[in-house]
Amino acid sequence: MPTNLELLPLTVWLELHDAQVVWQIAALAVSLLLAGGFSMFARRRLTATDAGDIERGIAGMVRRLAFPLCGLALVLTARWALTDHHSVSLLKVAVPLLTALAIIRACAYMLKLVLPAGGTLAVFERTISWLVWTGFALHVLGFAPAIIDFFDDINIHVGKQKISLLTVGEAAVWIVITLLLTLWISRLAEERLMAAQRMEITLRVTLAKLLRPLLVLFALLMVLPAVGIDLTALSVFGGALGVGIGFGLQKIASNYISGFIILLDHSVKIGDIVTIEKNNGRLSKMTARYVVVRSADGTEALIPNETVITSTVVNHSYSDTRVCITLPVQIGYNSDLDVATRLLIEAARAQPRVLETPEPRVLITAFGDNGINLELGVWIGDPEFGGGTLRSDIYYAIWRSFKANGIEIPFPQREVRLLGTPPAGAPAV
Repeated sequence: MPTNLELLPLTVWLELHDAQVVWQIAALAVSLLLAGGFSMFARRRLTATDAGDIERGIAGMVRRLAFPLCGLALVLTARWALTDHHSVSLLKVAVPLLTALAIIRACAYMLKLVLPAGGTLAVFERTISWLVWTGFALHVLGFAPAIIDFFDDINIHVGKQKISLLTVGEAAVWIVITLLLTLWISRLAEERLMAAQRMEITLRVTLAKLLRPLLVLFALLMVLPAVGIDLTALSVFGGALGVGIGFGLQKIASNYISGFIILLDHSVKIGDIVTIEKNNGRLSKMTARYVVVRSADGTEALIPNETVITSTVVNHSYSDTRVCITLPVQIGYNSDLDVATRLLIEAARAQPRVLETPEPRVLITAFGDNGINLELGVWIGDPEFGGGTLRSDIYYAIWRSFKANGIEIPFPQREVRLLGTPPAGAPAV
């Protein structure tokens, strides 16, 4: 016995040859025109650029769903108004069509917010579009109830729990939708947290890293019981996960726990100049598994969080960003020490990166074999730019001023004396 849905395509085809179909076409056309006008109005009103991230995300969703949802509401109203006097088979086809369009637009927009632009995003968009339109076609042709019953009959019993292919499919759909919403909300919350300048950077990073997994876990705990999956069935998986962490995932778990310890104890933060083992540079990024140290030459070292916890970390800007740079210099014993000291200080002060307070100083460190050992100390406030270029510029200025003022830069010299009389037959020196 054919159902109403199975007769719907045939009914629509027959009504297209009936004069009364004009009422349905007119109602559908008016509904779509009004929906299009409302969509254009919504696009113009929701184009503010000074809104926050959450407001922009909601406005983007409203702009994309304004046409199908408004059209769906108008078509449903028209179908209700014409039901008592005319056949509404054409409007019945328009309802799932507009619903499918709304689902596709909503899913595509959520994917664009969550996934980076590229080939993966295009594949997901096409897959969702094909699935939704296939479901629409099956619904219109009347095959959907039979397919649902077929998948529901393929089931297994796990204790008292009945798990069918239909349950698995529904769970997969709801999990995907929930994860998309959760990832979008977590991304907006992370952007809002990272933009909070009044909050410390370490606290912002900590909250941002804790927020996403907690929201995902909460979403899964909410959606699994909703689709009929008992959460007690996950106890076996939880035990296996604990055993895996205890044996094979010790380092991974240690790095993640160490990452949260680093973020909470404020020992290092993004922007600090640090030395970790043999790596020196600016701490540019902190993740749940590693930290990134960018050196002055542009190379980046990815250091596991466990190493930061267990090894000695030299933080050059822990309490003060000012750093002292020392430059050893040697002058000859015949040179004027006062003039050399003045020239060294002038060469340091000529550099724009050198701070006036504390002022540059020259110390006598030793009386060497070849000359007087001096040490020029200068302070800088931007250690993230390195000190190699500054040292080179100061040394070059010192060489020019020493040369212009007759200050000698000595080099090793040795006098060799031969004691005693040379043996007979030795060549004369």
